[in-house]
Amino acid sequence: MAQPTPSPTLAATHTVRGACPHDCPDTCALEVTVSDGRVVKVAGAADHPPTAGALCTKVAFYPERIYHPDRLLYPLRRLGAKGPGARFERISWAQALATIAERLRGVATEYGAEAIVPYSYAGNSGLLGYGSMDRRFFHRLGASQLDRTICASAGAMGYRGTIGASVGFDVENVVDARLIIIWGSNSVVSNLHFWRLAQEARRRGARLIAIDPCRTATADKCDQHIALLPGTDSALALGLMHVLIRDDLLDHDYIAHHTLGFAALRERALQYPPARVAAICGIGEGEVEQLARAYGSSSPAAIRTNYGINRTAGGGMALRAVSCLPALTGAWRHPAGGILLSSSGNYPVNAAALERPDLMPTPTPRMINMSTIGADLLRAQPPIKALFVYNSNPLAIAPQSAEVVSGFARDDLFTVVHDLFQTDTADYADILLPATSHMEQLDIHKSYGHLHVQVNRPAIAALGEALPNTELFRRLARQMGFSEACFADSDEDLCRQAFDWDDPRMAGLSWEKLKLEGHARLELPRGAAPFAAGGFPTPSGKCEFYSQTMASQGVDPLPGFIPPREWRQSPLAAQFPLALITPPARNFLNSSFANSPRFLAQEKAPAVHLHPVDAAARGIVDDTPVRIFNRRGEFNARAIVSDRVRPGVAMATSIWWRKHSPDGRNCNEVTSQALTDMGGGATFYDCLVDIARRVPAA
Repeated sequence: MAQPTPSPTLAATHTVRGACPHDCPDTCALEVTVSDGRVVKVAGAADHPPTAGALCTKVAFYPERIYHPDRLLYPLRRLGAKGPGARFERISWAQALATIAERLRGVATEYGAEAIVPYSYAGNSGLLGYGSMDRRFFHRLGASQLDRTICASAGAMGYRGTIGASVGFDVENVVDARLIIIWGSNSVVSNLHFWRLAQEARRRGARLIAIDPCRTATADKCDQHIALLPGTDSALALGLMHVLIRDDLLDHDYIAHHTLGFAALRERALQYPPARVAAICGIGEGEVEQLARAYGSSSPAAIRTNYGINRTAGGGMALRAVSCLPALTGAWRHPAGGILLSSSGNYPVNAAALERPDLMPTPTPRMINMSTIGADLLRAQPPIKALFVYNSNPLAIAPQSAEVVSGFARDDLFTVVHDLFQTDTADYADILLPATSHMEQLDIHKSYGHLHVQVNRPAIAALGEALPNTELFRRLARQMGFSEACFADSDEDLCRQAFDWDDPRMAGLSWEKLKLEGHARLELPRGAAPFAAGGFPTPSGKCEFYSQTMASQGVDPLPGFIPPREWRQSPLAAQFPLALITPPARNFLNSSFANSPRFLAQEKAPAVHLHPVDAAARGIVDDTPVRIFNRRGEFNARAIVSDRVRPGVAMATSIWWRKHSPDGRNCNEVTSQALTDMGGGATFYDCLVDIARRVPAA
């Protein structure tokens, strides 16, 4: 049976090259210092250009996560009731695997294999940890497929509808930009290494503009902050187009040769004059005019956006509209111009080799959307009877928590959870399995924020009896009697299969070379403008203002404005007048790190930021205990009264584990399972609430 690749025998104190696996565009290269078999220090690799020796504080203190006293080390079986306070007893891996195999066989026999659902996301973003042996296992089993939509699917679809792929400017070139618009991204917190480059650009004379409903740490440090209302980004983009067209701030030659559908786009954009856009976005008409003129007259001009703007009803259209802007002005002609949402499309990942979709039965099993797991656990037909959770914590991160909790609490649902800790979700597990940290396993990485391939070498032996995802599903496949040769592939075999090594972008690279060197840049020219001469990876080869692909999918083929489903102009706003957004707390990454004593102490308690005008209307002052509520539910927090949020908007920092919250709930009590306009994404930031002082129980 294949085993994880062990660390080589080395000196008592030595350094191992690694890569950060967390869901962040920076994908930092790590230098892990090990002394007597124990990780004692984690530093950023100085020789890796994107990392340049710097790490965020979360990863810099990683030994505290590895050696956390609550780390799961052995397989466990639940005793008694599901839910908070659940008790478990230790069992052997043999018992755990036998139990899981027996229960999965039973469900498949009685209800069909589609009654079994895997639930995972980017708790580990390495190509092996995110999706390899696990996908093979569930494909072979015939389980339902999981539509992994909860973060990026809407924006990715909208962006690809315009650009053709998840590609953009080379982030290393942005230092030469004269204008950088950071749109819907708190780079200081969630894209630190881009921020370092933006600061260098500023030292060279660039102007930085932040577009965000809140005055974030990034907005604080920019030259200008435009605080639009949540869910109005596409309207702002259309307003910018209007001014660019009206004032002829266009590159007509680029439009003529490298775009498709300008005449139709022009007609659409002229419907969004600055006055109309200002009213929609809740900003000044002058802000629309000035931003458009700054963008149209600055060269090179770069837009760095992120997935925050895709979490409303029109999230896909928002990215579609914003991604049209560089082609109008010819910003793509310059290496430091254009737009970047994700660089992941540059990597020739061989997903079919890793995941083996050919193992699935015919017809293809149904798809379950991870963003609606609460509703599906309660109402899907055929019913979900077994759930296998790894790389995720849905009890904390999935929207409309009340339904998620009710679904997981079903007595007839068999649940397996594979994790480092006993999360909120693990409290509902029948079988709880210990997972390795990335410092105990081998993996290979792409990035969605730069152009380097990286290897993560195991720095230490696995703690206790913890296993990586790959080995867990190898063993389970064996237990189930799956005889296909692919289930014997080792982690090194999987690394060799992860990329198309013959692709020109991998020129000069091999698994063996990468394993020795730790990281390498894709073979893409430095200092190049990817679409200076067109050649977009769209069906037409052009930037598609008009997308026939979208039309064929029933989506408006032109960029447009789709208002939030829970809109301030709707009748619902009379009862719930505040638009709630729930970005990550500075010290958390989704629900990762949210059980760290260090970071819990720094975050203190769940908080909601409220503008002084809205606070005064409710008799709320700083540190007032409050309840945030709507028809879906409520949660408690302490109020922070500040002009960091604009009137009519509230911001609750997330994602707290429910068990570490004062009332056992978090912000997802009030978020909705309604989906985005395209891509089936979650609409976390499309959420109206009200806030009131919390009256202590008598």
